[in-house]
Amino acid sequence: MDTRPETFVQSVSGTRGYRTLWRWHFYAGLFVMPFLVILAITGSIYCFAPQIEPLLYSHQLVVAPQSAPRLGEDTLLAGARKGLPVGAIPITARISAQANRSTEFIFRMPDGRKASVYLNPYDGTLLGQLDPEHRFMQIDRMIHRKLLLGKPGELLMELVACWTLVMIGTGIALWWPRATLMPDLRLRGRPLWKSLHATLGIWIAAGALAFVVTGLPWTGSWGKHFKALATSAGLGSPRGHVPFRSTPPGQSATNSATANRHASSPGRDSMSGMTMDDMPLPQVPWAVGAVHVPNSPGVGAPHASPLPLDQIVAQMRAIGLTGGYDIVLPTSPEGVYTVSYFPANPKLERTMYIDQYSGALLKDIRYRDYGAISKAVSYSTSLHMGRYFGLANQLVCTALSLALATLAITGCVMWWKRRPSGSLGAPTRERTAPPMRAWKIALVALGVVFPLMGATVAAVWFADRFLFGRVVPSAPA
Repeated sequence: MDTRPETFVQSVSGTRGYRTLWRWHFYAGLFVMPFLVILAITGSIYCFAPQIEPLLYSHQLVVAPQSAPRLGEDTLLAGARKGLPVGAIPITARISAQANRSTEFIFRMPDGRKASVYLNPYDGTLLGQLDPEHRFMQIDRMIHRKLLLGKPGELLMELVACWTLVMIGTGIALWWPRATLMPDLRLRGRPLWKSLHATLGIWIAAGALAFVVTGLPWTGSWGKHFKALATSAGLGSPRGHVPFRSTPPGQSATNSATANRHASSPGRDSMSGMTMDDMPLPQVPWAVGAVHVPNSPGVGAPHASPLPLDQIVAQMRAIGLTGGYDIVLPTSPEGVYTVSYFPANPKLERTMYIDQYSGALLKDIRYRDYGAISKAVSYSTSLHMGRYFGLANQLVCTALSLALATLAITGCVMWWKRRPSGSLGAPTRERTAPPMRAWKIALVALGVVFPLMGATVAAVWFADRFLFGRVVPSAPA
């Protein structure tokens, strides 16, 4: 295989530092290439979840609209319990206003797994069950976020996002302003692949950068620390989210303390001390993820009974929420009804906590209560997921995703065509390293902002310095 530098490289590498940038672009691209393809496919699929899921699970999710009134939620919940094993606990009710959609209740089974039970809201007919953790879209989402590998996979995908920033930054530096806005289709072989790669990269650079940055707040390590930092600065979660501490009806202070200790036991779903991120909800707004769930203050008679679910739904209807929200049901004497409304328009997001005994609204968190960072993340999340402006948003996200996958594939082809047999094929280093202060400052800044990435940058620098590559004289300035 011919391993000589290409004519194009010879013609454009006169600027000192070109090979250094190319070398870092190579390392970043080689690492992220396979993961970008996975992210592109899973992300594109997830964007169309509203259209795909009703097709996959039409028997469970879709019903024929009827003119008859819908049954009450408590009647439907009683029907959902039938056929379930003793000890199954209802934990979440999904309230839909769509006339052609079923009613869904999520139960915690005695063995710890979850089960979604679906009923026809008009006649209470049981439509079937699904495992919410193994629905197609949930699996797709978990591949997108953590490759189904748990915490290690989550950290790996965070690294992929960070190194994609390096790949985009070095790609822009390498090709701008040399790249044309249209590929040269007269070329053949590797030059043609390079022309396609460079042109596509320039066209999608800004969108790809925005795509990656808007996904970072949801990462498992950096995202959580970023949320905590934003909250402490008053720019993230709403202030004043310390949980209420009080005694439920008919319970002494000692017994209440004992109940609170049980709150952290496995299988409990809506207990004191939990945050919204811990709740049995498909998704919650980023801004309220760190908000603590309060206790029911225990207002009422000494032996008050929890309010029926129908009353909570009626309260939501009275304030304008007719559907499209989830209710986490209280599973302990001090628990609350937690209502989570996570629509496509961030300005309509709403999180409410309702005393299970009196129906008192303990807290009502709206978009206006968010800090500046949380407001920005809310909008960026809706855009990133293809939710904000409907089908057009879905198509834009899909186009960006597939373009990133195409960049990965064309980069892989280019590498394979120039890779010497039995070698990694990294671009050769310059003998005299140029200052490149701006590049070094940017890389250090990224490492400081993203510590996990900083550690891997140091590892790559060490390997590049002492293990890989040949040194060649720098091209003349």
